[in-house]
Amino acid sequence: MKLLRSAFALAAATCVTLAVAALPAVAVVTADPTPAAPKKLFTIDDARVKVPSGMAKSQKYQDLYWTVNNTKGASARVFGVDAEGDVKVTLRFSAEVQDVEAIAVDREGTIYVADIGDNAKTRDMIEIYTIPEPASLENAENVRYHRYDFKYPDGAHDAETLLVQPETNQLFIVTKSSKAAIYEAPGTPSREGTNKLTKLAAAPAGTFTDGTFLPDGQRAVLRTNTDIATVAWGDKPVLAARGSVGSAAGDALAVGPDDDTVLAGSAVSKSVVYQVQVPAKKEASPPPASASTPPPKASAGNTDAGAGAPEKNHNLRWIIIGAALFALVVTVVTFPPGRRERLDRMAENARLTGQAAGPTRRRHSA
Repeated sequence: MKLLRSAFALAAATCVTLAVAALPAVAVVTADPTPAAPKKLFTIDDARVKVPSGMAKSQKYQDLYWTVNNTKGASARVFGVDAEGDVKVTLRFSAEVQDVEAIAVDREGTIYVADIGDNAKTRDMIEIYTIPEPASLENAENVRYHRYDFKYPDGAHDAETLLVQPETNQLFIVTKSSKAAIYEAPGTPSREGTNKLTKLAAAPAGTFTDGTFLPDGQRAVLRTNTDIATVAWGDKPVLAARGSVGSAAGDALAVGPDDDTVLAGSAVSKSVVYQVQVPAKKEASPPPASASTPPPKASAGNTDAGAGAPEKNHNLRWIIIGAALFALVVTVVTFPPGRRERLDRMAENARLTGQAAGPTRRRHSA
């Protein structure tokens, strides 16, 4: 009997295993880990860098970042700061700037200085200047530059964010207001006349003080004084995630040492620069199934919706039948032949005894 029970147990286990294998798989979504806290990298301790308004990673020099002062009436200067916070080079050009608020660098090593600030919203035009990254890290005066004039299609705006798409060098300006928007410059701006900006999309909520494209060109990161926003870039940029900048309250933002971090600088003298993880969108877990949730209805245009469940039930039924037959075969094969013969003899003796006793009982009853 023990052997018989073992056989049936094996068969039952086989049925369960095959039935479970026939069930549909359920996807498991793992939540993203908690982002690392901002990490302090260095302090810009130089009296010439009073209030860093923007920051951009150099293309020619490793661990070098370009920055500009956020001071009205300041001279047109760009500072190269290394990873220790020391100013390694100063570039000066002779333009008459009004309110420089941002800086960017493209893949060819062109530096963009954005004179786009307009707190009073009275400027008819804004300007962006370009200068080349120097061949060597030596201070330079009267650096050659180009000037580009731009005009908004819907009146003056204050702005502090310039974005340069890394693959195309396309320029975008993000305005700074309760109704902030993203404006696109012509693909090839002209140095003659005024270039007209085009409103591309509304910006995510926030008063943005700087931003940068990530190297993949598919994401941009914008910052406010207190947080940063990751924007999925496409025909219409869309907010993907937000995160805190911790103690790095301020203006400046630049690409970090790797593709998934940015540098955030505080807008004060002796600015502290932090490395901040780029916020990533978390995958949402599917809602738990409940008894009150009705099954999905098949639509006319979806032939799989109505046929999938019956087909799976049909397959499961045949798997269980096959498993039962397998259990029967195992029972027959594993049952001891000797015990089977003894049971046959016992059954035959019982039959003969019954036949002998049958007439006697009938005579007694008569």
